[in-house]
Amino acid sequence: MQHRSRATRRAGDDLMNGASGGEGRVRRESVWDYPRPPRIEPDARHVVVRHRGVTLADSHRCLRVLETSHPPVFYVPPADVRVELLSGSGRRSACEWKGMATYWTLRGAADHPPVPDAAWSYEAPGPGYEALTGHLAFYPDRVEVCTVDGERVRAQPGGFYGGWITDEVVGPFKGGAGTLGW
Repeated sequence: MQHRSRATRRAGDDLMNGASGGEGRVRRESVWDYPRPPRIEPDARHVVVRHRGVTLADSHRCLRVLETSHPPVFYVPPADVRVELLSGSGRRSACEWKGMATYWTLRGAADHPPVPDAAWSYEAPGPGYEALTGHLAFYPDRVEVCTVDGERVRAQPGGFYGGWITDEVVGPFKGGAGTLGW
């Protein structure tokens, strides 16, 4: 396979993954081809979030946010989330585009402690990001498992951004040690 420069490669290009013909094709996206400011796109793949054997979210109606150098973040519509298992944590942070994020703690049970800031949402997002209103994004390293069409998600390094790494995305990814200045 011939290498193409970043300028001519597009997110979503199919690359051969060691196979010939139509089999073995994996959709590969370089996070360096994602836009800045971020783009929102609907995603109908099956997204599931579980913790301690309980399904917290199950959806085919997510919004995926794509931003340069970050793995995608999947935002689940509130109707597809067990919101009764979450409570506001009081933490907030600001995104220069999306606005103020509100964080959510996964409530504990008698035999399980709560999980602080397991998810976040934008309750009043900035212009151009209104579609995210009320949708919840989960940190994959704070819950038992997140999957996209059955593939187990890996957490974005560093614990701040919350991106979902799957086999379809390639980095390097912002978030790990020494990358916050990118």
